[in-house]
Amino acid sequence: MNEIIDFFGRLVRGVLKLALGLAALVFLLGLLLATLVVVLGVTLWALITGRKPAPAVVFTRFRQTSQRYTQGVWPSGGARRPMGDVVDVQATEVPEPVEAPQRRNGPDPMARVMH
Repeated sequence: MNEIIDFFGRLVRGVLKLALGLAALVFLLGLLLATLVVVLGVTLWALITGRKPAPAVVFTRFRQTSQRYTQGVWPSGGARRPMGDVVDVQATEVPEPVEAPQRRNGPDPMARVMH
């Protein structure tokens, strides 16, 4: 009698493990599919708007920064790169803008901003 109970116990455990494994597989495939849909959507949106997707911009900046610092903070050899054209300009002061009188249209404090 004990062998029959052990057999059914192993059978139930095996079926339960199989069911949980299949559930995990379905979950992972659904997650992968959702990720693929989001990536395709962002790519299509980038093509429509003509802009690079934000993750591509972030990773490009990260790659450029890491390449800059692979040689060290200061370039070796002591040789400086040319800075380009230097233009001297005459400094002038910029006057403070004259504030316009504030008008309020009713009790709304944002009315003057929108008007």
